Amino acid sequence: MKTDSGSDLQLPYEEEADVVETVPRGWSAWFGGPNTAIGRRIAPRIAPVGRESVDDDSDSGLDSNAILEKQLAEEAGSAIQYRTCSWQKTAALLFSEYICLAIMSFPWSYSVLGLVPGIILTVAQALVVLYTSLILWQFCLRHPEVRDVCDIGQMLFWNKKWAWWFTAVMFVLNNTFIQALHVLLGAKYVNTLIGGETTAISCQTVTIGLIVAIISWVASLPRTFGVLSHLGTGSAIFTFISVILAVIFAGIESHPAGYSPVPVTDPITGKALPSGAPIVTLIPLATTTFVNGLNAFLNISYTFIGQITLPSFIAEMKEPRDFPKALWACTILEIIVFSIVGGAIYAYTGNQYMTTPAFGSLQPLYKKIAFSFMIPTIIFLGVLYASVSARFVFLRIFHNSRHKNENTVVGWATWAAILLATWILAFIIANSIPFFSSLLSLLSSLFDSFFGFIFWGVAYFRMRKADGAVSLFKERTIRGWVEGVINIIIILTGIFFLTAGTYATIQGIIDEYAAGSVGRPFSCASNGI
Repeated sequence: MKTDSGSDLQLPYEEEADVVETVPRGWSAWFGGPNTAIGRRIAPRIAPVGRESVDDDSDSGLDSNAILEKQLAEEAGSAIQYRTCSWQKTAALLFSEYICLAIMSFPWSYSVLGLVPGIILTVAQALVVLYTSLILWQFCLRHPEVRDVCDIGQMLFWNKKWAWWFTAVMFVLNNTFIQALHVLLGAKYVNTLIGGETTAISCQTVTIGLIVAIISWVASLPRTFGVLSHLGTGSAIFTFISVILAVIFAGIESHPAGYSPVPVTDPITGKALPSGAPIVTLIPLATTTFVNGLNAFLNISYTFIGQITLPSFIAEMKEPRDFPKALWACTILEIIVFSIVGGAIYAYTGNQYMTTPAFGSLQPLYKKIAFSFMIPTIIFLGVLYASVSARFVFLRIFHNSRHKNENTVVGWATWAAILLATWILAFIIANSIPFFSSLLSLLSSLFDSFFGFIFWGVAYFRMRKADGAVSLFKERTIRGWVEGVINIIIILTGIFFLTAGTYATIQGIIDEYAAGSVGRPFSCASNGI
C-alpha cells in the first residue's frame, strides 16, 4: 500500500523497494522553505491529530501537510489558537531563550579555558547545536502531531511507554531548574541593588526569591507562544543593551572591582586576595583541573543547548518548514554576541578578578546599571520555560475538551494552578542550590546530555532507517559516511556529558561548599554580587 502520489510523506514504517528517495538534501535541508522534502515516519502516531483520540484510525493515511491543515482548520474561530507563530515570532522566542544572563558566564569560562580554546569551543558548540536542531526540525516535519519533546522521546525509543515517562520527568525537571535559576537571579539582582544586608526585609534572600517567584507566576499566565513572543522581543533587546553596557563599562573603568596594585590578604581568613594587573591567558593555566575545565565548558554548552523547547515552538508555527530561518538568525547572532562579550570582558577583567556572572567584576555603579537591564530577561526566561511545562500538562488534560481553546473558568484555573505548582518547586530548588555557576553545569550534565546530544543522534539513525538506508553502512557516499560518524560522535558526547560531566559538577559543588564560597540552603544572607 502506498500514499497518494502527490504526498511528500510515506505511510508509517513501510518497507518498499521502489519508493522515491525522501532524504532531505540540498539548500532546503539546511535552510527550509516550501520545497523541503519530508521523509517517512519512523513509527505510528502516538499523539492525536486534532481533537480525535490517538486510537482513531480515520486519519492514519494523512500526510504531514494534511495533518497540519487539519490542526489549523480545527483551531479556526477558536478564542485561543496555538498554531499562530510566524518564523519571525519563533525567532523572537529563540532570541529571548538564548540571549540571556548566561552570556555573562562566558568571561569566567574563558578565564578557565583560555581565550583561544574558549572561543573555538563557543563556535564549535554553536554549530553542533545548529546541526542537531535541524535534525530535530526534520523529525517534527515528519511527525507534525508531536506536541513536545516527550512525544519524540517515546517515538525514538520504539514507542516504549517508559521512554515517554523518562523523557517527561527530565523535561519538567529541566524546565523547573531553569525557573529556579531565574528565581535565584532575581534575588541576586535585588540584593546587588540593595548593596548588602538590610534589616528592612526579614530573611532577606528567601523573601526576595519568593516575591520574584510570585511575579513570575503572574507573568506566566498567557497561554500561547504567540503572545509571549512579543514579550520575548523586548527581553532580548534589554539583554543586548545590558551586555553591551557591561563591555563598555569594563573597558572604561580604571580597574576591575576588587583590584589592588599590591599583594593583600583577607583580614579575617588570612588568605591572599587578588592583586596586580589583570592576567589574561590565551591557553589554560597549568593549574587548571579537569573538574574546573569541564565545568567551564558545561557553562558554555548550557547557554547554547535549548533543543528541549524547540518541538513546542515548532508545534505552534503556522508553517514549520520555515523554522530554519529563525534558527540560523539566532545562531549567527549567538556566535557574534557570545564571543565578543565573553572575550572583551575577560580581556579587561583578567583571571584573578573574574566573577560569574561577570557583572560582579564591574565597579559598583557600573554593575548596578548594567545588571538592571537584565530585569526583563530574569523574569521572562523563567516564564517561557514555565509556559512550556504548563503547556505539556495542560494539553494532555484537556485535549478533547472545549477548555483547551476557549476562555473557561475551569481552563484558566487549571492553567494557573499548574503554573503555580512549577513556581513553588522552582522556589524550593533555588533556595536549596544557592549558586550560579554550578547550577548551570548541573543542568548541562544531567539534561543536556539527552536533549542536546543523545536524542538527536538517535533520531538521525531512526530517520535514515525509515528512509531505507542507514547512511553510515549502506549509502556509501562521502556525505553518508561523514554524517554517520558525526552522529555517532554526538551520541558519545552526550554519554560523556552524562557521566564525566555529572561527576565534575558534583565534585565542583562539594569543593565550593568546602571552600565556604557559597551560602547554606535557605540562607537569609545576601547573595548579591
